[in-house]
Amino acid sequence: MEKYITDERTGLKYELVGDYYLIAGDDEPEQEQEPIGIWGQRHLRYLKEHRRVRYANLLTIGKLNDYLADLNEQAEAMFSQLVKLLAEKEGVTEVLKAENQMLWVQKMNNLRNTAMEIVSNELIYR
Repeated sequence: MEKYITDERTGLKYELVGDYYLIAGDDEPEQEQEPIGIWGQRHLRYLKEHRRVRYANLLTIGKLNDYLADLNEQAEAMFSQLVKLLAEKEGVTEVLKAENQMLWVQKMNNLRNTAMEIVSNELIYR
């Protein structure tokens, strides 16, 4: 008996396992999944809880991980840019850091929290 056969009518490939032919797996290796960061995880949770149909559609067509990884990249870029712009606008500089570290930390934490809120409202929870 042959190890592999192909059903010409359906195009399915079968592999001999013991005495039975079972449908063979894909010959193509699976793509490595990109890691999903904090923003992607938050959006995934949002999709599962509030946008179930969109979550199911992305999951069934196999695009969920790519979608979340792309969204995570966008969110990271937006967050970094916002922190930089807000710091310039508020006058939070390296000079302030050298002169008064605690004030610099307070202002930077405030700016980071503001940027997090903006990214969350504009990208993650939409």
